[in-house]
Amino acid sequence: METYPKIKTVEPLSGKRLKVTFANDVIKIYDCNSLLDKPAFYLLRDDAVFNAVHSDTGGYGVVWNDDIDLAESELWLNGMEFSHSETIT
Repeated sequence: METYPKIKTVEPLSGKRLKVTFANDVIKIYDCNSLLDKPAFYLLRDDAVFNAVHSDTGGYGVVWNDDIDLAESELWLNGMEFSHSETIT
């Protein structure tokens, strides 16, 4: 079974994106827009709910509430690597 780096921090960005910093210091930007049409993620359309994101205890994913989360593997595999020289808007 493949393992993925644990999540160190997560920050909500404009446009329903997440800035995820992994334990290996790689930063990825994950676009959540493709999730918003799925019933399990409807609540993330609300900015207050979306902005409440935090790293799971142990770094195995990100969590919004007891029902909404994403695994570190999803964020690692489908996030776009961010260069420290780029500006995030």
